[in-house]
Amino acid sequence: MTSVATVTGGRDDSASELGHEAYELMRRLFPLCRSLTGSGVRATFDILQEYIQLSRSEVPSGTRACDWRVPDEWNVREAYIVGPDGTRVVDFQRSNLHVVSYSEPVRAVLPLEELRPHLHTLPDRPDVVPYRTSYYERTWGFCLSHRQLLELEPGDYEVVIDATLAPGHLTYAESKLDGRRQEEILISTYVCHPSLANDNLSGIVVATMLAKQLAERPRRHSYRFVFAPGTIGPLTWLERNRTRLELIRHGLTVACIGDDGPLTYKRSRRGDAEVDRAAEVALRDSGTPYRVLEFEPWGGDERQFCSPGFDLPLGAMMRTAHAAYPGNHTSADGLDRIHPRSLTVSIETCLAILEILDTNLTCINLAPDGEPQLGRRGLYRSAGGAVATPAEERAMLWVLNQSDGSRTLLDIAYRSGLPYATIARAAERLRCAGLLEERPRSEEHARSGESVP
Repeated sequence: MTSVATVTGGRDDSASELGHEAYELMRRLFPLCRSLTGSGVRATFDILQEYIQLSRSEVPSGTRACDWRVPDEWNVREAYIVGPDGTRVVDFQRSNLHVVSYSEPVRAVLPLEELRPHLHTLPDRPDVVPYRTSYYERTWGFCLSHRQLLELEPGDYEVVIDATLAPGHLTYAESKLDGRRQEEILISTYVCHPSLANDNLSGIVVATMLAKQLAERPRRHSYRFVFAPGTIGPLTWLERNRTRLELIRHGLTVACIGDDGPLTYKRSRRGDAEVDRAAEVALRDSGTPYRVLEFEPWGGDERQFCSPGFDLPLGAMMRTAHAAYPGNHTSADGLDRIHPRSLTVSIETCLAILEILDTNLTCINLAPDGEPQLGRRGLYRSAGGAVATPAEERAMLWVLNQSDGSRTLLDIAYRSGLPYATIARAAERLRCAGLLEERPRSEEHARSGESVP
């Protein structure tokens, strides 16, 4: 199997224990041969289950998933090419990228001229092995570096792909965390890639660490984590959960989030969902470089959740998008591309987004006629109150001024430019002083998951 890289220079002390734990999980998962279906996906879930509670679903081949059908199950045991001199020139045991995913089984002896159409390389990047798939077209093939291809001598080559491609099952897993409410926040990531680190082992481990952290925290919303193969996985999940999609208030897809690129958020199809505002505020508050992209129907599994028939309020969190770095879908996407410190920041930022979504309230000022006297209530520093900075005093004034029942704490944080956490603390102090109370969200906004502008 593919060898596992180590962190350059040893332990990264700028990362938290959480980042190192995530990286070590990546090291364990990296060698597994994942695809749309098969034993590699199940083995991945076996390991994740050591960290979080998972329930699995096995969906038979041929099952309808919107306009698609669940494909046959693919499993590969061994694959290699033996050259004219008797040596293995390509071997699945050295790297699972060497086999085109979903290759049909084959045992043959072919001259190099007949073998060449089944060999895939990148001439412009001669030292890397590409990743190729053939999910919905029956064929077979191998991937190797272009430099290795140029070194192949004329002659006969023994070709073996010991695999099965037959009716079976697609496997996806869910981790459900119950909250005080039935309404859910959905986090999804895809699990169909083999030994590719940023795309998308990083998404798998970040989602796993999020579920592990949230399991230990009080939760207002319920949370549902979905681990499924790309495209066909979320389509299958959506098809099987049509009757309960109205419970999903907010959502994120998480992928390509472990390298050193800037944190990047892609808006939902709606463009103004509450999750879009929450992500922008959390990124602003993080103090790290970030980008916010407009929605487009190209990219990852957000395309399925945000298709017009479902139109869920769901955005995408990433760092360097899957097509935006030269090592994508090649052997260059190894563990040396991943940084524990980047995983740390990715996890913490996603947690901040989820914290905003889980705690965002609409409040009403109970003393709206003018500015209430905060000093005699111990809410100013000069009166010996708990606030410690001018920003916290300013936050209370913002909350009081904007809390007319039409704006949320998130709206106030966005407009004021103050950190959401500061606004939330101010609201709690005002509530304890009897100046503020929570106002139930309007039915329209509760159903749509959107903030009031």
